[in-house]
Amino acid sequence: MQGGDLIMDNLQLRFTKTIQAEIQKSLGIKNPMATPRLVKIVVNMGVKDAVADKKNVEKAGAALAQITGQKARVAKAKKSIASFKLREGEPIGVVVTLRGKRMYDFFEKLTTIVFPRIKDFHGIKRNSFDGLGNYTLGFPEYAVFPEIDPSTVEKAQGLEIVIVTSAKNDKDALVLLELLGAPFEKGASS
Repeated sequence: MQGGDLIMDNLQLRFTKTIQAEIQKSLGIKNPMATPRLVKIVVNMGVKDAVADKKNVEKAGAALAQITGQKARVAKAKKSIASFKLREGEPIGVVVTLRGKRMYDFFEKLTTIVFPRIKDFHGIKRNSFDGLGNYTLGFPEYAVFPEIDPSTVEKAQGLEIVIVTSAKNDKDALVLLELLGAPFEKGASS
């Protein structure tokens, strides 16, 4: 890939210059302000052994900060669950919310670097929309990100990425994500 850093720095610019017009044309929208766009990307990681050892939350937070380039916020339990030995207010995971330039950079990294690194990758599922134009994507292991050295990962830990769009429905969000470069599976759509 030539000039990888330049490509990553320019997704937001490309969106405003060309992609937005393509979306507008494809969806038949007259007002450019009504064009669907990315609002935020939320990356979260539930920590398996958070109750047993608080250092696991710190390690997960550090890994998420490396992946996203932004400090992770600790997520705390909303309810006590006796069978899990969990009390209300205890840390159970970490969350990062990306907006603006960091959001576009992360999306570009996801589509051009992370997905191609996944073995036997055939595209992301078309049926992971929530009905309101938001897309959720899960990774069974966070070591697929280039910032993470797989030899330093002690336990396989998954993470979830929620791409929040301003689209009113899933069809419009699908058009937005496809034009931004999301590699959807070939075949029937949902």
